[in-house]
Amino acid sequence: MDVNGTYRLWCTSDVFDEATKRELLALTDPAEIRDRFYRELSFGTGGMRGILGAGTNRMNLYTVGKATQGLSEYINSCTRGGSVVIAYDSRHMSREFALDSARILAANGIRAYLFDGLRPTPELSFAVRMLRATAGIVITASHNPPAYNGYKVYWSDGGQIVPPRDGEIVAAIARVPGYGAVKRMEEAEARQKGLIERIGKDVDDAFDAAVMDTVIDRAAVAAGRDLRIVYTPLHGTGNLPVRRILSKLGFARVSVVPQQELPDGDFPTVRYPNPEEKESFRLALELAGETDAELVLATDPDADRLGVYVRASAGEYVPLTGNMSGLLLAEYRLSRKRELGLLPEDPACAAIVSTIVSSDMVFPLAREYGVSVIRTLTGFKYIGEQIRLFEEARAKNGGRPDAGKGAYEYEFGFEESYGCLVGTHARDKDAVSAAVALCEAAAYYRTRGQSLLDVMRDMYRRYGCFRESLASFTRSGEEGAARIRAVTERLRTSPPVQIGPYRVLAVSDYLNGVRRVTADGACTGLSLPKSDVIYFELEGGWCCVRPSGTEPKIKFYFGVKGADEKEADAALLVLRDAVLALTEDARK
Repeated sequence: MDVNGTYRLWCTSDVFDEATKRELLALTDPAEIRDRFYRELSFGTGGMRGILGAGTNRMNLYTVGKATQGLSEYINSCTRGGSVVIAYDSRHMSREFALDSARILAANGIRAYLFDGLRPTPELSFAVRMLRATAGIVITASHNPPAYNGYKVYWSDGGQIVPPRDGEIVAAIARVPGYGAVKRMEEAEARQKGLIERIGKDVDDAFDAAVMDTVIDRAAVAAGRDLRIVYTPLHGTGNLPVRRILSKLGFARVSVVPQQELPDGDFPTVRYPNPEEKESFRLALELAGETDAELVLATDPDADRLGVYVRASAGEYVPLTGNMSGLLLAEYRLSRKRELGLLPEDPACAAIVSTIVSSDMVFPLAREYGVSVIRTLTGFKYIGEQIRLFEEARAKNGGRPDAGKGAYEYEFGFEESYGCLVGTHARDKDAVSAAVALCEAAAYYRTRGQSLLDVMRDMYRRYGCFRESLASFTRSGEEGAARIRAVTERLRTSPPVQIGPYRVLAVSDYLNGVRRVTADGACTGLSLPKSDVIYFELEGGWCCVRPSGTEPKIKFYFGVKGADEKEADAALLVLRDAVLALTEDARK
């Protein structure tokens, strides 16, 4: 059926409610109608994300319902008597999508554990494991603008779905014959039959205890109880768990930005609630100046990303990138564990897990402590997957760690996009435990007369000055998607041999699974899963091009190493300009 036919069907069919029909009948712009119906909102390899509204290319009860029906049928093909934990954030329609998903699961004979209020994504991951559920659903669009919402699926290990399961679930959703095929049970009936169960405080208490167990040095925390902290949840889910756990640990001087404390799906104080953006910290930095705070923290709406500012010696506040905060935590945890004798007897059996677009400083840092480094594709789901693979390898090895057999102990994981995981209580990035860990590290270094910035500069001296950056461009609609495909296809079929002053040493095409050396054309296979990613190894740095899997964006990543901060900053600007000039059509 063509766009206009699908539009007319939605306007007339008894499947769709009157409010949906009124919204669609009020549309007068043919381009708007086309954008809403030119495709079905794609369920990618982890879930779906899109603008709220009526239409096949929008987030609404019908598109979410069809996804949940397909997931239900997949679960029932794998096991009988399955269960799913459902969490949701503060966005518009999050609660409605969560409850409707529970009703659909119940109608398909699957028990739904539904949180009694909004909760962070990492607690959903934790709860799936705690309750031994088959799967998990979280309703969130992370740091996107208020018009968006999303739907992510987790499996029984607490991690986001990964190949081949993600493809199998996508296929199951595609087999649902239409929106009218979605089954729903009334909430009261589902509760009476035990197919919808509310969860809350018991899971909260267990999650808090698991996060507190990740603390290495309680004495340092006690000594730093007067550390001055400003925190903002950016109108999201982090407010209660972050404050609650910091309080339990004894941090007594935590000031919360009052204008951003309460949940609000409009996110009225920011353009969009992204802790990667300086604008999101405006109110927090004002409060920091008033309270003379030493550390300023922000979590995004589903509390899986953490942004950080640190007060410098001159009193100004300096931001940490996602790489910097991740590397600082890795340095703190490895150094303290070595001092306290907590690393494995063979440190190589401990592993830091990171992604191919995260900082290369991880390699000299890991060598300093003798631990291993595992690199994954972009996306924290692949870091979470490694924890499961480590556990399975150790089980095959009689429970013993052995680096040669891939039977590692997970030490720490981080990615450049402001996400990390301390501990294994969750299998996704966790801004709650990251906030706690940053406060612990700041308290410890404070006892030594150092700030986190002092430690970062010391790391530059020891490991080299690494700098990284990201540029992304949103290209909405059918035309935008075609433009993004054209850019990646050209780079894939005709890769450059020179990017500005940087000679290209090799190109890794993860979609085709091949690494090609520029000088002689020699090709080798890549071990990571197939993905629409092109990675350029350069003489003096690297860059990577990747269309986003959840947003209408194309992303460009860059990394260099310099003798000092000034040299590294200058080199990064040169590389960034050269890459963007090479892909000028992506910016038009």
